[in-house]
Amino acid sequence: MTLRGATRPTSGAVNTVDDRAFAEFVAEYGPRPLPEVAVVIAAYNEAEGIGTVADAIPARVCDLDVATVVVVDGAKDDTATVAVKHGALVCDVPVNRGQGAALRLGYRLARECGASYIVTTDADGQYDPAEIERVLAPVVRDEADFVTGSRRLGRQETDDAVRHLGVRVFAAIVSLLTRRRITDTSFGLRAMRAEVTGSVELRQPQYQSSELLIGVISRGYRVVEVPATMRIRSAGRSKKGNNLVYGYRYARVVMATWWRERPSGRLIRRRRSDQKR
Repeated sequence: MTLRGATRPTSGAVNTVDDRAFAEFVAEYGPRPLPEVAVVIAAYNEAEGIGTVADAIPARVCDLDVATVVVVDGAKDDTATVAVKHGALVCDVPVNRGQGAALRLGYRLARECGASYIVTTDADGQYDPAEIERVLAPVVRDEADFVTGSRRLGRQETDDAVRHLGVRVFAAIVSLLTRRRITDTSFGLRAMRAEVTGSVELRQPQYQSSELLIGVISRGYRVVEVPATMRIRSAGRSKKGNNLVYGYRYARVVMATWWRERPSGRLIRRRRSDQKR
């Protein structure tokens, strides 16, 4: 399904874009078209690889049925058409807002359209669909509320030494800020109870993995890391930009999220809110 006639949203129009997308998704597929597990993928200009990724998503995981939901983030190619041909349920938003915004919409679609559990993976084939059960199983067994893969506990096939160092540096920073040992803050293969995504504040249009992780830790959810694999991109090009730009922007998201989510910060905001009443 495709939204028509939309323009790039301002901050005040974000909810309108999401509401329209949600309404058209429901009109296309029905009010509760999803089984217990929804694999949510944000995709932007990924026509070359999305079909292969969608085909590799298993139909059942942990003895539960699985559906793939692809949120197409203003792509200028045939990402949406290819995803539909390969069996995905597609929400095609014609404005590019960023991976974080696309995933936020995907979480809402999954949460309100029948899924009990949400798994995220990327459209570029860097994560192994065979490892979906590894991240989902602790959530299904009620041993965790949120599980993320870790390339440092598992393995990575990429050879970018700067990115490897960045993973370690940001893991150390987030571990220090949250007082919880984390080895990988930006791994895209994750699983969670669907309702978790409705209680954690998500604002970032991009670089959202650390925002989600810091949010779930700060709000007391049970967080587990499991070994997982980071593969070389199978098709298309990375949208992250060069290492310096990516690192700077990622650091800003980490610090802004921690400042917002730290317990003292939430208390100050509540007091200010009470004073205005």
